This record gives sequence, structure tokens and C-alpha cells, in this order.
Amino acid sequence: MASASHGKDLFPIESKRCFLIFVLTHLPLTSMMNLTMENSPIMTLDPEHLRDAMRAWSAGVTVVTSIHEGQKHGMTVNSFTSISLDPATITISLQSGSRTHELITRSRAFAMTMLSKEQSKISDVFAGRFPDLQDRFTGLETETLVTGCPLILGGLAWLDCRVVNTFEAGTNTLFIAEVLAARASRDGQPLIYHNRAYWQLARLI
Repeated sequence: MASASHGKDLFPIESKRCFLIFVLTHLPLTSMMNLTMENSPIMTLDPEHLRDAMRAWSAGVTVVTSIHEGQKHGMTVNSFTSISLDPATITISLQSGSRTHELITRSRAFAMTMLSKEQSKISDVFAGRFPDLQDRFTGLETETLVTGCPLILGGLAWLDCRVVNTFEAGTNTLFIAEVLAARASRDGQPLIYHNRAYWQLARLI
């Protein structure tokens, strides 16, 4: 009976190479992808790298407000997207646990004011940069449309919305909302936020 030799490779290098080529040329593409993914090192995202990347993104600035049982509150938001014109639908993303998040969850309604370049202080107020300020609406002129949520005068545009769906996404909630009413001033320039600072538009052509 033949016995294996200890310390020696039973298969020559050339035989191994031929076998590997055979496997790779006969495996389905999906199997090869699975092999590649399984053997790839797991990459972890550095949160600071993500913050640096997101600071390169420029966006307009809005204030989202809500009211429930006589209590009103609002916060500065730039994670806002128009989803559809028919039906008129938008989405906003708010951090779970915030007071505005709580009011919207209870009332199922919110209003949005798109700020003009002259309203950077209002943005700071509703971003919570003045923690000693008890009422963020102090000194502001507001109006209401359909839902009763306050809209801030002096902005570029206003949306009054009813929440139709919500999705939990990490530490935030996505509020999907139907736009019940919309107005625009047609004058002025938007307030822009880029790389932790406020900017205004400059037309290139």
C-alpha cells in the first residue's frame, strides 16, 4: 500500500496552476463574484471622512416648523427633497428625539420656509445656536395656510404639508409628505450652506 510522504507536496506547482485555471474558466460569473467578495477585506467607514465628503455638498437652507395642541417648534433643515409633482410629494429627514420631530409625529403635519440670503440669523436660531432662547419664534412674523403650522415671512418660498408615511433610517426619520399648499416670492436669492458656512449665489453667465 502506498503511503503519503510527510513534508512533501503531493501536487506539483504546475498541476495546481492548471487546476486553478480550469476552475476560474468554468465557474459562473456570479460564483466568481461571491468568491471575490468573501475573500475581500471588510472596509469600515471613518465617520470623519464621511463628514468631510458631505461638507463638499452645497444646499439651500429651510426651517421646518410644526404645531400640536398649541405648542410650536421648528428647526433648520437642509435634508429636503422633492419626490413628485403629481401627487405633490416631498421628504424631509429629522433626527429622532428632537422636539420638532416629536411635534410632527403627533400632528402629522409641518410647514417649510425656504430662507433668503438675508435670513442667516434665523437659520442659526432654529439650528439651536442660541440655547438660552426659550422661544425661537420671538420677533418673527409668521402666517399659516392649511395645517396651522407657522410659516416665516421674508423667505423665498413656503410649503404646507401633511405627513403620509414615515421610514426609520439610522438615527433619523424620513417624513414623506403631501404638499397641501405652496407659495413663492419670485424675488430674492436663497441662503446657501456649504462647508460649515453661509454663502450666496453668484451667476456665472
